[in-house]
Amino acid sequence: MLIRNIGTLVHTDNGTIEQDVDLQIENGRIAAIGRNLALRTATPSRVIDGSSCAVYPGFINTTHHHLFQCLTRNLPAIQNAKLFDWLTALYQIWRCLTPEAIAVATQVGLGELLLSGCTTSTDHLYLFPAGAPQEWIDIEIETAREMGMRFYPTRGSMSCGKSAGRLPPDEITQKPDQILADSVRLIEKYHDPSPFAMCRVALAPCAPFSVTEELLRETAALARSKGVLLHTHLAETLDEENYCLRRYGIRPLEYMRRNNWTGPDVWYAHGIYFDDEEIRLLAQSGTGIAHCPASNLRLGSGICRVPRLLQEGVKVGLAVDGSSSNDSGNFVREMQLALLVHRVATGVEAMPGTRVLRMATIGGAELLSWPEIGRLRPGCAADLAMFRLDRLDFAGAMHDPSTAILFCGAGLRAEYTIVNGEVLVEHGQLTRMDEARLVARTNEIAARLVRG
Repeated sequence: MLIRNIGTLVHTDNGTIEQDVDLQIENGRIAAIGRNLALRTATPSRVIDGSSCAVYPGFINTTHHHLFQCLTRNLPAIQNAKLFDWLTALYQIWRCLTPEAIAVATQVGLGELLLSGCTTSTDHLYLFPAGAPQEWIDIEIETAREMGMRFYPTRGSMSCGKSAGRLPPDEITQKPDQILADSVRLIEKYHDPSPFAMCRVALAPCAPFSVTEELLRETAALARSKGVLLHTHLAETLDEENYCLRRYGIRPLEYMRRNNWTGPDVWYAHGIYFDDEEIRLLAQSGTGIAHCPASNLRLGSGICRVPRLLQEGVKVGLAVDGSSSNDSGNFVREMQLALLVHRVATGVEAMPGTRVLRMATIGGAELLSWPEIGRLRPGCAADLAMFRLDRLDFAGAMHDPSTAILFCGAGLRAEYTIVNGEVLVEHGQLTRMDEARLVARTNEIAARLVRG
């Protein structure tokens, strides 16, 4: 494939741009970037005109996502609820999930991400109701494979519920032995550590209030023995902080540190309530943060101290979180919110557009320890997000075309999204899916699920 005459090619790793250049793709990788490449190469199988486009590395949804939540968006009963009340209400609905619901929700969630230029996504599936099949993550993986997206599912878990004084109902928790055995199964079946893998697996107990200390330690030991990463929610709300102080006498990060949950192979979702000393510990240990601005705002949880985290050298990526607390999977919208919220919290100079673009690409690649994605360089994965700028949304905005999608273009869809050298979005439409049919089926399943 040859993408020719690219209007603006954006290098998010160093903030530079190239204009009027070609990009050649071979065998799922970027082969060359330069002027007049067509004159020096064999005839490509496909040529795309990029003259009206800004081209970025494919965006990376560094967790946090809960794809199953696409079926419970915008529920009136939880529109104004804080996290713990929100969870308590939704657990009663999610216990009725089915394999078909998981598959359809995965199509919706990954479809939204692809349409907004996201080429790699994680997911955090931690809920396995009693009597339901174990293979829900298998369903997600197969669905992502059919859609062509680079996928990084995390095997979530909840091992203790209300009978143990925790938050979730007992019937959506699992025994530790069952959790660990299925974690081994998923790693051995699906995890591909090769540089251009389409599927990798991480392990992800849900949160301090839904798993035991023993399971945290055993999961960390298992992950490190298998060479996979670790993920969980942490420091999302003051309720969580108070819970840890009451139950353990220490703050959430110290609790996780004592259970071997810091290091360059660990990343947390949210990370709102870290003090200065804790931020320094994150930086020193190499522990990362997935920033979820829309969800943090939607639930009123707070504003993550991203400028300070970055200043101290903490790895930070960007994520949409689940669609019951967003309630969207549009990654461009997430970047736009990240741009704006920190200007209120910290100051207008705290979050330039180049910093947002870096979090959305390089930041995600660093969290996932995956240097082959998130960059537009020869030899890197051919994962690209292309946006047309010759639209009314961007009229008068070409003073800086590299950041136009952040400051303009509400509700923006990608013109092309390319993953592993394959076009998965073309002219703003998914190439492997009937969107209208998916919407209709999703609404049927969602209505049935909520009715119980």
